[in-house]
Amino acid sequence: MKKKVALITGITGMVGSHLLDFLLENTNWDIHGVVRWRSNLENIEHHLDKINKKKRIKLFYADIRDVLSVQTVFSKSKPDYIFHLAAQSYPQTSFSSPLDTMETNIQGTTIILDSILKYCPRSITHICSSSEVFGKVKKSQLPIKENCSFHPASPYAISKVGTDLIARHYAEAYKLCVMSTRMFTHTGPRRGDVFAESSFAKQIAMIENGLIPPIVKVGNLKSLRTIADVRDAVRAYYLLVTKKPISGAYYNIGGTFSCTVEYILKYLIKISKNQNIKIKIDKERLRPLDADLQVPDTKKFNKHTGWKPNIKFQKTMSDLLEYWRKKVSKEGRNFLVR
Repeated sequence: MKKKVALITGITGMVGSHLLDFLLENTNWDIHGVVRWRSNLENIEHHLDKINKKKRIKLFYADIRDVLSVQTVFSKSKPDYIFHLAAQSYPQTSFSSPLDTMETNIQGTTIILDSILKYCPRSITHICSSSEVFGKVKKSQLPIKENCSFHPASPYAISKVGTDLIARHYAEAYKLCVMSTRMFTHTGPRRGDVFAESSFAKQIAMIENGLIPPIVKVGNLKSLRTIADVRDAVRAYYLLVTKKPISGAYYNIGGTFSCTVEYILKYLIKISKNQNIKIKIDKERLRPLDADLQVPDTKKFNKHTGWKPNIKFQKTMSDLLEYWRKKVSKEGRNFLVR
């Protein structure tokens, strides 16, 4: 019997690299990944031996905004499962680069789905949307259900609304098995330093190493988030495509621990090696508009797949801080404070 093939766009990102780890350990699938020629391979460097020896992992060079390169990937890979994770995923960056964000996330997703339609129409596809599509919600709307109206609060969120709707359109119009997820805040090792909790952990690690003064720069600390671990998130994505997938379905996925960004910061300081850290508001870290009530109702996905998060908030934060400690210890002054 022919081995199953899974294709991951954005395989070098936090989520993509953890999904690679999970699939290698829990399936016998071959894993194909899409990377740009300039992609940093640090997050998958522990798999480079397998990649070089062509053991289960194969990388394709492409840019999801480039039609020909994407079509080449799908014509050669012909995957059974597709996890479309590649995106311009930083809400703050989208305010300064809105057109690049729209092109990457909306046009890029369209190119991906067109290529699926042309080369592997029987595949099962996960399109990664975002909880940011809900944006500004009222307290009376919590917890947020799938049918909550979209009110995006950033160009990134707007682009993900487009991604979400495009996924459903291809499922309905072309009968592709496409599903989308609105994953709420998920973090852990390998989280980019442009995200609040990872920026805090990085700054704390730099403070512990004497690289910067004992001051953590922050943005909006009052935003309410529901935290999940990235390792639970990728397990959810696997179940999405393997547990009786429903074409056109869309799900909220998220953790069960809700807290303010301020709580996250204070917890990271609590477990740090320096208890004299001060907090300073940095106006450049404040968004013009913020999605500040992010609490999901995940009953629909939980009921369909049986998924529930296993990793506690405390472990997620501890592992995130330890990740940055190792990076700072290894690379030292080569870091920017972001």
